[in-house]
Order: sequence, then C-alpha cells, then structure tokens
Amino acid sequence: MESLNKVLNNKYHSIDYKLENDFNNSYENNKTFKKVVDNIKLPHKELKKYTSMLEDTCKELDNCKKCKNILQCKNTVEGYVYYPNVENDNLVFSYVPCKYKKELDKQNEYKKNIYSYDMPKEILEASMKDIDTDDANRFETIKWIKKFIDDYKKGEPRKGLYLTGSFGCGKTYLLSAMLNELAKLDHKVSIIYYPDYLRRLKESFNDNNEYDSLINKIQKVELLLIDDIGAETTTPWARDEVLGTILQYRMQEKLPTFFTSNLSLKELETHLSVSKEGIEKVKARRIIERIKQLTEQITMISANKRK
Repeated sequence: MESLNKVLNNKYHSIDYKLENDFNNSYENNKTFKKVVDNIKLPHKELKKYTSMLEDTCKELDNCKKCKNILQCKNTVEGYVYYPNVENDNLVFSYVPCKYKKELDKQNEYKKNIYSYDMPKEILEASMKDIDTDDANRFETIKWIKKFIDDYKKGEPRKGLYLTGSFGCGKTYLLSAMLNELAKLDHKVSIIYYPDYLRRLKESFNDNNEYDSLINKIQKVELLLIDDIGAETTTPWARDEVLGTILQYRMQEKLPTFFTSNLSLKELETHLSVSKEGIEKVKARRIIERIKQLTEQITMISANKRK
C-alpha cells in the first residue's frame, strides 16, 4: 500500500500539471489571455494558480470589445470588469468600472449636490437641453430661467421665482432643470415636494435630531425649490413654525428660493389663512410678504404635459 504522503504528493503533482497545462493552453491560444498575463509583473509559475480567474477576466474583456453602451453589458456586474492587480506580490482581483460606467458616473456626479424629498426620477434628471421651447406660453419662464443661470454664474444676486399656472404645464420640470444645471456647477440644491415633506416632518416629531436635520437641510441650503405649495393641508404648525421659520431664515440670508403652485399668491394667501383654528389673515399675510421678498412672480398657462 502506498504511503499517505506518496498519495498526496501524486495528487498535488496531478493538480499542478493540470493548472500548468490549462495556463499554457490559454496563453498560447487566447490573445486576450496572453496580453493580460504579459502585463502582470509576476512569473508564470505563480500566475498559473489563477488560470480560471484570469480566463474570467478575458471573457469580460472580450465582452467589452463588442459593447457599445452600458445597457449592452454582459459582464457579471453591469458596468464593471473583473480585473487583476498585483498587491504585495500577490494577484488580487476586483471589479473595475468600464469606460461607459465612468462616463455615466461623471454624468450623474452632480446628484450628490442635490437633496430631494419624494421627487420622481424624471424631475431629478430634468435637463435644460430637454426643455420644450416650442410652446410660446412657456417663453417668459424659460427666458427668466436662462437669465437667472447666467447671472448666478457671474455671482450676481437674484431673487428666486414663484411660478404659478395651470396643472401639468411643466412648472416643476422647468425649475428643476435649472437647479440641476446649477448643481452640475457644484452648487448645493434642495428640491422637495412640499405636502409629503410636511408629512415626513410630522413623523419625526419624536426624534429631535431627525426633525432638526430635515428642517436644516432645506432652511440653509444654497438653492431651494418648494414644489406644489398650496397643495398641503393648512395648520398653524405647518404655516408658522415650519414654512414661516424657513422663509424668515432664507430671507435674512438672501438665499434664492423657488416655488411652484397651482395657486396665485392671492389664492395662496386665502389657503394659508384657513385652518381648524379659524381664519388667520394676519399670519397668512406674513407668509405671503416673505414669499414676495424672496421671489419674482410669473404665471404660466400652458398645455398639460402629463396627458
């Protein structure tokens, strides 16, 4: 009977022979494999242990040669290549982003400058280049937006905008496209759907840190869009403690603030004055005066883009 050491030794040599044979076969017959191996500063006798992993790399590199965009990616992890690097004389494999993934990341890098709450993807990706300029009813708003961007780039102070108008005419998209453009220039932006933002604040009543964080994120941000103001239920808390506090701070600090609403300022004043506590005209008027201090006003009546 063969000794255990001899059996193990024969098994080891058998595995080692197979690894070397597989490695040599791939090296001689696979151009991609040879190119990858020749770029690795380790001896072949060391690399043969990684033959199957190197072959996986080559399959992914070959996939990349045929790929024209990230949507066509056939690799294990979309947008990445399983690639080897030498670390401390050892071969380490990791997922490296391809050129399409890098390009996509660069395009989306501006999103790190945006804090949003309950806004759809379409709004977060709104772009100035995609704005429909054929509708003459939108011309005044588009002209205002372009001038604001130009002035802001120059560091010239400008008021924000209270944009009111018909339902679905693209108010939110237009202002979001403007803010996204400025976010690409590394300006900090917040875009919030106001009714849901208030609901989230209510849910955080028992957590002072979260509540304060939610307030500070929009109170102190460089550029703020409050979307669909007037669609919320009026309460003294929402009007005076939340909206009033935020607007007062932004007015004092001269921070550009933008609003979209289906209500005119006059209609918004009526909306803000009515609560379960009764009619509170003075407090509603105080909010409207702050909005007027912060913004210019445009009414945009246009076709419903949501149909």
